[in-house]
Amino acid sequence: MTVPAPGLPARVRIHEVGARDGLQNEKTAVPTEVKAEFVRRLAGAGLTTIEATSFVHPKWVPQLADAEQLFPLLADVDAALPVLVPNERGLDRALALGATRIAVFGSATETFASRNLNRTVAESLAMFEPVVARARQGGAHVRGYLSMCFGDPWEGAVPVHQVVSVAKALLDLGCDELSLGDTIGVATPGHVQALLSALNEAGVTTDRIGVHFHDTYGQALSNTLAALRHGVTTVDASAGGLGGCPYAKSATGNLATEDLVWMLDGLGIETGVDLAALTATSVWMAEQLGRPSPSRTVRALSHKE
Repeated sequence: MTVPAPGLPARVRIHEVGARDGLQNEKTAVPTEVKAEFVRRLAGAGLTTIEATSFVHPKWVPQLADAEQLFPLLADVDAALPVLVPNERGLDRALALGATRIAVFGSATETFASRNLNRTVAESLAMFEPVVARARQGGAHVRGYLSMCFGDPWEGAVPVHQVVSVAKALLDLGCDELSLGDTIGVATPGHVQALLSALNEAGVTTDRIGVHFHDTYGQALSNTLAALRHGVTTVDASAGGLGGCPYAKSATGNLATEDLVWMLDGLGIETGVDLAALTATSVWMAEQLGRPSPSRTVRALSHKE
């Protein structure tokens, strides 16, 4: 039953991360052909932005070592296919295959920057500067991910002003949009509202912000709703709730795309996503992985008589 609520956007763009952020956390590598079929099925379900892979060194993310083999298989997919690149070498690999949407991955905290990028926050921004500049010169759209925006497993609560400072630095490099990551899932709605307001006060407009919530404490949907009420219209989610973060052991799964679509459908917010087709895709992917999907909506819809 669709019951709209006041003060919410008419449409939300879902930035689907299951094929990259989801599969990179698997204990064993998923075959390239299965990944390609996963992306095709996601596009067939109506998702228009599907993060395909990461051009990172195989030593760090062995599950995505087949980026060069996978990306050409997706040439016929009717969707935007962003790819994550950690540095200029990754950018060269992505551009050589015709990638037109690039993402870089920064941290709001020093400890996670050190563990994930082996650099300080300032050093990581310096590393991203030529990546962003070259990508934009080549006409590519650039997204900046910012992790640990609400809490860090080593440093604890992350001050809002600290997140704002790094967020502005990423955008000042030339990123077109910014994704705020609750990497370990500790955010609550008031915290989300406070960060978004602080970013606005610092000159970051809401239309450049996306949100990326993990569901560790069951707060991902409530945090998303808080962001929507603030005017955010880009939400990251992972089909079937796949994923976590290999460098933060307390990071559990991403917000499940099906759970997000169920809520948005109920609010009358357009996404262009066919929930039945998406659910079938996640059931299929769960079969490939040999375990049930953690998404509540997938479980509910796939067990209906």
